Amino acid sequence: MAADIFVVDPHLHRTSNNFNFLRLLFALLVILSHTVEILDGNRDREIFTILFHTTTFGGLAVDGFFLLSGYLIVQSWKADPVAWTFLSKRALRIFPAFIVASVLCAFIVGPLGGGKDYFEQFKLVDFLVGMGLLAKPAIPPVFAGSHFPMVNGSMWSIHYEFVCYLFVLGFGLSRALRNPRVWLFATAALVVVNTAHAWGLQFSLLSLRDPLANPLVRLSMFFFVGGSFYLYRHVIVFRRRDAGIAAALLLPALYSEATLDLGLALAGGYLLFYFALTPLAGLHWFRRLPDVSYGTYLYGWPVTKLLIWYFPSISAVAAVGLTMLAALMLGAVSWYGVEKPFLKLKPGNHRQPALVPA
Repeated sequence: MAADIFVVDPHLHRTSNNFNFLRLLFALLVILSHTVEILDGNRDREIFTILFHTTTFGGLAVDGFFLLSGYLIVQSWKADPVAWTFLSKRALRIFPAFIVASVLCAFIVGPLGGGKDYFEQFKLVDFLVGMGLLAKPAIPPVFAGSHFPMVNGSMWSIHYEFVCYLFVLGFGLSRALRNPRVWLFATAALVVVNTAHAWGLQFSLLSLRDPLANPLVRLSMFFFVGGSFYLYRHVIVFRRRDAGIAAALLLPALYSEATLDLGLALAGGYLLFYFALTPLAGLHWFRRLPDVSYGTYLYGWPVTKLLIWYFPSISAVAAVGLTMLAALMLGAVSWYGVEKPFLKLKPGNHRQPALVPA
């Protein structure tokens, strides 16, 4: 029975947790969700939507990404609270693979799905500025007449994730992270604001129609909840019984948009970290594999678009399977050819290994 109750071991590192497994699972769930939506132009066959009529597997996965990211990025700052070191690590983790994927999308995927005058319409300055801001590639129209005619609809979340990194930097520089209660208070405020918005609260701020509708407000809630799980890792007790209670609370919350985010952030967050931090013998082999989740996430959408563009009669099962296979292969190429070499440049690599390489 004692094995079912634990707090997080402060020395736990990548060889005894399931963070990388979850990140890859989330990347594959995004592909599963997006591929069906891109084929149909709607969510009628999206599995999670069929079950709960609220969000999708893709939306669920992005929320999970932000929960995990909040935990790991707060850990990164606490382990080495130096602004330049922190920013260097974050930039080296995010930008190289993003830049390579953006260039490939703009100069290979775009022309394959664009018109004859694609390069005549291409505005290099706009593309470079967008890439520097971690935005979706700013390129001429592509995949005309298809559902969701864009070269990479998955990249949108990366900008918001990096903004959340800057939140951690701000809290760290202000020394607010020295007192976990400050972060917890901000987390509670975000939970209250997002819940009120889900229940219909709207307001105008200057020229902004409804600032609460900004995706950053919602995604930062998940990020801050993840950070709270890290900051209070020494006092949060994980029990199988409590995980069962969390699952029982989460299930009905998934059926209503009014309770969806609250349930995912709190009950879902508990379940996520219960699984992430439980050493599972069955996943021991997986922990030795490279972390291909980021590249898999970045390349899933363009692979799907090209498959459907050139093989419009392809079935959903074939499209999902081929996209996952190709995205995993490209993710591996991204890891070994781009991400891993740049990660070696991160300052502090000689120190104690972190929970996972964040």
